[in-house]
Amino acid sequence: MAAAAHLLQSVSGRVGAVRMLLLAAGALLLSACAGMAPRDPLPSWNEGPVKSAILKIVADTTTAGAPGFVPPAERIATFDNDGTLWTEHPMYVEVVYTLDRIRQLAPQHPEWATQQPFAAAISGDRAAMNKFTEREFFALTANTHAGMPPPEFRQSVAAWLASSRHPRFNRPYTDLVYQPMLEVLDYFRANGFKTFIVTGGTIDFVRSFAERSYGIPPEQVVGTTFDATYAFEGSVAAVRIEPKLAALNDGPGKAVGIHRHIGRTPIAAFGNSDGDIAMLETTTNSPDSKRYPRLAALVWHTDATREYAYDRNTSVGRLDKGLTLAPHLGWHLIDMKRDWKVMFPFELR
Repeated sequence: MAAAAHLLQSVSGRVGAVRMLLLAAGALLLSACAGMAPRDPLPSWNEGPVKSAILKIVADTTTAGAPGFVPPAERIATFDNDGTLWTEHPMYVEVVYTLDRIRQLAPQHPEWATQQPFAAAISGDRAAMNKFTEREFFALTANTHAGMPPPEFRQSVAAWLASSRHPRFNRPYTDLVYQPMLEVLDYFRANGFKTFIVTGGTIDFVRSFAERSYGIPPEQVVGTTFDATYAFEGSVAAVRIEPKLAALNDGPGKAVGIHRHIGRTPIAAFGNSDGDIAMLETTTNSPDSKRYPRLAALVWHTDATREYAYDRNTSVGRLDKGLTLAPHLGWHLIDMKRDWKVMFPFELR
């Protein structure tokens, strides 16, 4: 009995010692964690009012019990594409694709050599192309985007993006996405937001790369659309793009596109040009915009060294009225030169 009692006492002592060691280790771990700063979700942003506003809108709308708490189903953030998520100068990427495609198809259409706007596109007459009307540009896109099923068109765009290079940076256009905006997309999604692209570009052009480049699936791209037809051809169900504009998703069309395709007022909206004003107005000044906190911001291209500097005096990504409206409507201006530590993801490698 004495031996058994001694054994029991020995085991009990060892258990107690182990327990004390575990408690001590736990205390050390908690102490270490308490000394660690929380991970910065926006490491490519400099500290300042814009970064603070982005962090605040997420905290205000996702903290349970907070006055501005937004149910997950209503957490919507919208983003323009050209000039907001990737480089748009010296020419919109989709325009470059369209011009290249016209030149590729030109041997099949000898009549284009004497017809405008085709002749200017084939010869590379920049002065004439700068004067293209909206109607003339859509005459070009009707011949490059239409007549095929959307998957075939998206494959054409993906192949072009894989082989084409930006004239200044000599990199694929998909390398020229903005690292700070990728972080914003990830941050919103990590906090239960759905992120949508609302673009003046055509919907299938943007769908060809949006999921791979931004993590935004095809159903969350709202863009300019062409008419389409359906036919059951042999054993294949096929939708084909028609050479007729169905909806221009730019300017006021962005507000209409949000209504038609999303059906909820965004909590946050990011643009960069006057073509995004209606999207931002919808976010901050529509009838139900006072229900929750809102944020609207314009990417302001101020960095000629790392990217481009332009605003009021450009035909590509013109930001004129937006610069004037922003301070009056409480919209934030994201000053590239001031607010961004890093421009593109490849700078981090």
